[in-house]
Formats: sequence, structure tokens, C-alpha cells
Amino acid sequence: MKNSVFSQKIYSFLLAAYRWYLQTPERSLNEAYNAALKIQEIEDKHFNGKKIDIDSAMYSNSVMDYFESDLNKLLKIVRMRLTELKASRWFLNEENQKAAQKAGIEYLSLSLVLEKLNFIDQVISKYTTISDQITSQALVVQPPNLPVNSVISEDKSLLVNTPTVPPKIATQDLGKKPQIKRKSDTIGVLPRSLLSTITRLQVELDPNSEQEVIQSFRQTQRRTIISIRFILLLIIVPLLTHQIAKAFVVGPIIDRVRSSEQMQIFLNSEMEEEALLELQRFEEKLKFENLIIKAPAMSSEQIENEMGDKAIELAKEFRHESSNAIKNIFADLFSVGTFIWLLLVSKSSIAVLKDFIDNIVYGLSDSAKAFIIILFTDIFVGFHSPHGWEVLLEGVSRHWGLPANRDFIFLFIATFPVILDTIFKYWIFRFLNRISPSAVATYRNMNE
Repeated sequence: MKNSVFSQKIYSFLLAAYRWYLQTPERSLNEAYNAALKIQEIEDKHFNGKKIDIDSAMYSNSVMDYFESDLNKLLKIVRMRLTELKASRWFLNEENQKAAQKAGIEYLSLSLVLEKLNFIDQVISKYTTISDQITSQALVVQPPNLPVNSVISEDKSLLVNTPTVPPKIATQDLGKKPQIKRKSDTIGVLPRSLLSTITRLQVELDPNSEQEVIQSFRQTQRRTIISIRFILLLIIVPLLTHQIAKAFVVGPIIDRVRSSEQMQIFLNSEMEEEALLELQRFEEKLKFENLIIKAPAMSSEQIENEMGDKAIELAKEFRHESSNAIKNIFADLFSVGTFIWLLLVSKSSIAVLKDFIDNIVYGLSDSAKAFIIILFTDIFVGFHSPHGWEVLLEGVSRHWGLPANRDFIFLFIATFPVILDTIFKYWIFRFLNRISPSAVATYRNMNE
């Protein structure tokens, strides 16, 4: 009896799952259609039936960020459900459709399906075509003297111009002779400077130029705000995560585990040597003060009592320092996890930040570029850099309660700066020499 009831439950569950599978195309289409309706509702209510434009001057930046977030979510739902619709229709065959009819499942008519699909395409076409993104002005400014490709970020709201590298010659075309451009093909009838002057005059006389300049300024301002906000997030959020995790998550657990007096006081031999040295200095200080004041000499019993009190104080201090080092290890893991999570969920912000930095770097003069390169190379791989690396590694070791292994530190200093110097030189030779040859020449002159 129990077996029959159990098998009946399994059969009903499988039947419900099969019915859900057969209804997948219709369910996906309806969800995509409802998301498109919500997008149209936002357009009608807040943008006079027009496209949701992130550069619109009708609302403030915070309001536009809110609309942009809703738009991205709805567009994502539409694309996912349309993909699900396509996949489910590919897997469903005639036998499945007949089984659905037997199960009492009625599909939408073909005309209604086509009507909904047509409506969805009309709504989302305004946010998916590349031509609309290009004509509405790119948010990111194109760096000078570089060929670029327009890349639309994930949220379809920012157009990022990224430097492109000339494509490699295919192996099948190696036997063909490359076509050599003649000077007559590259030199025009009029000088280029005259043509550029005429173009500049046309832009200045254009009645819409002022509006385009204002629009470009707003886009540049928005890009700068996004970049600075993202940099602050990358700094502040991991630091806050470290402090919160250390105070409320890791700290109570470590304190409870190490609350016993039998727990090890020192994590490494360096802490023990430091405590013994401090205790020895305290004893010498007592004797020195007694000699200066010329008071009656302290008895050995009094000295032992003072030394015992100091030893207890040092034990509490170094037990707290050892616990703090253990807390730092786990809190740092939380911070690293938060930092990686921020990078994974902020791909569009990373693209804007990268272009923001590129524009700053390309906007510098050749001497400024050479100065920054020399400054960084001298700090990290220069003559005095080993001392800085030594201090940094010792600080990290103390932060985590690890012994400062001198052999490891010296081996690190002997290898890592050399590898870093090689990477710097390769980057200068491979990329900077192609992008800005004058900056490389200035760097070499300054370095000599």
C-alpha cells in the first residue's frame, strides 16, 4: 500500500514537471512580453514615449541611474527569455506537441505569438542596435592617435572606445605579396592642415555645435564621476569589510578560542625574543633608576615582584598581538573576496575606468610620461628599492604574525625586482614604442 502511494506521488510529480516543460515556450514568451511592456511603460510615463536616454537632461544623475538599473534588468530578462524560447522550441518536436494537446495544454495562436514577438523587437531594438549607440554620442572619449573599435558594455548603456591592434595576416595569404601604398595614394590634392582647418571652421559654424559640446561635456563628467566612484568603492569597501569582519565575525571567534590561559602566547620565535629583550631592558631600567636616585638598594625579592608584574603585562600584550595577527589573516581573506566580487560585478565600470585612465595617460605630455615611468621604475626596481621591499615584506609578516625569514626576503629582493624591470622594459619596447615613440625618446634622454 505504501509503495503504491509513493509511486503515485512520483508519477504526479513527474507529470507536473513534464507539463511545466511543455509550457516552457509560452511561459518564456509571456515573461519577455511583460518585461517589454514594463520598458514601454517607463518610456510613456517618464520620457514622453521616447527611448530611455541615460544622457537625458530631464532628471538628475541619481534618477537616471535608477532608470538605467531598471532598464538593464528588464533587457536582461527579455534576452534570457527569448533565448529560452528558442532553445525550448528547438527541443520540442511534434510528439511533444501532441502530448501537450492530450494533456489539455493549449498553445497561443501563431498570429498572437508573432504579434508579441514583433512588439518585443520594436521595444528592445532601440537599445540593441549599434548605430543608435554611436549616433547618440559615446560616453567615453576616444584617445588620440589610436584606431578604435566601439565596444558596447554589458549594460548596453556605455559605449567604450578601445584601442585596436592591426589583425595578423592569415597563413593562407602568406604567399601573396602585400600591396604597397604609393605616395600618390596617400597625399591629397590639398594640404592636410588646410583640410583640417576647413573642417574645424565647419564645426564652429555649425548651429548645433554648442549643443554637441555641452553633450560631450556631460558625458565626460559622467565618465569621471563613475570612475572616481568606482575607485573609492574599490578602496573603501574592502577596508570596511576588513574592519567589520575583524570586529564582529572573526574577532569574537578567535577571542573565544584563545581565551584560555593555556593557549600559546607567542606565534613565532621573534615575538618571544622581543618580549625577553623588553623584560631585560625593564630590569636594567629598575637598577639604573635606583642608582640615580641613590635610594636604598631594592632587594632581590622586590625586583622579582616588579619583574613578575612586567612579565604578566607583556604576556597579555603579546597574547593580544598574536590574536590580532590571526584575526588579520581571516579578515584579509574577507577583504580579498569582496574586492574580487566587486571586480566581477562591475565589468562596465571597469571598462569606463580603463578608458578614463587611458585618456589621462594619453593627455600627458611626453616629458610627463617619461617622468612617471622613471619615478615608478626607480621606486620599484631602482638602486634604493631593496630597502623599501625589505620594509614592506617585514610589515606584511608582522601583520600576519609570521616570522620575518631573512633568506626568503633576500631571495625575493634578488628575483622579483629583476622580473619587474624586465616587464617594464618589454612594455616600453612592445607597446609604448608603438603608441608614443616621442615619449620613449624623451624617457631615454632623461634616463641617460
